[in-house]
Amino acid sequence: MNKTDALFDSAIPGLPRIGRGKVRDIYSVDDEHLLIVTTDRLSAYDVVLPDPIPGKGRVLTELSNFWFRMMKDLIPNHLTDMSLKNIIDDEALAKSLQSRSIVVRRLKPLPIEAVVRGYLIGSGWRDYLETGAVCGIPLPEGLEQASRLPQTIFTPATKAEAGDHDENISFEQVVEMIGEDLANKVRDMTIQIYERAAAYALERGIIIADTKFEFGQDEEGRLYIIDEILTPDSSRFWPLEQYRVGISPPSFDKQFVRDYLDTLDWDKTAPGPALPAEVLEKTSEKYNEALQILTG
Repeated sequence: MNKTDALFDSAIPGLPRIGRGKVRDIYSVDDEHLLIVTTDRLSAYDVVLPDPIPGKGRVLTELSNFWFRMMKDLIPNHLTDMSLKNIIDDEALAKSLQSRSIVVRRLKPLPIEAVVRGYLIGSGWRDYLETGAVCGIPLPEGLEQASRLPQTIFTPATKAEAGDHDENISFEQVVEMIGEDLANKVRDMTIQIYERAAAYALERGIIIADTKFEFGQDEEGRLYIIDEILTPDSSRFWPLEQYRVGISPPSFDKQFVRDYLDTLDWDKTAPGPALPAEVLEKTSEKYNEALQILTG
């Protein structure tokens, strides 16, 4: 693993950058298309850390594209067939960005995160301990941390500004925001996609505990799935053989980073601390392992 191969920040001469998220850089191509470059930036506790994870952007792009293809019969996605070579004049630059970039349709994003849970963990577990419910959905008494839920639940959240946390909201609040018909459609589609992916992953030894999707609409109001889908950044992937109820299972994501950060005297606000080479390497290996297991 070579740290110098990692991409922390992208720059494309001639294309205006119109957005910079925790991981993705977004460029305007024309009135109908955007170019999304997935960098190797890593965020933890909503802070972008100074050291990138080499190859992470390629893994996220390849895995998302794999799932987009698998779900095509359920819902259209934002991908197009446009080639990077037709957009970026610099041949070497286009080649270097090829495996981590997608050209997508410009769509109007919905103002919610479509979160879906099959297991009780994270903010859902904390919510359950306080209220006996998750996002207002009552659950049976006596569930333990990481318990499999009696059924898949849709637990939407607001989209937070950079540096802030998403806030869980009720389905009724989603209805108020986007209307009942669209809210029902998003909920049903979110559960369908999750359950198909979870069954596929389980056969390969990975539990998808929860995940979040983003949706957008075209001018006719047609629904698309956008952004990333079912990656270690947007989901909790647990190795089936290490899964135990009552504990927070290990996962195929930033676990090594979080574990390291938890040993530091850091107040979890920017700027984030530098990461040792060993932590970067182990995290990179975990991302690659998830890709290999799921896509073969």
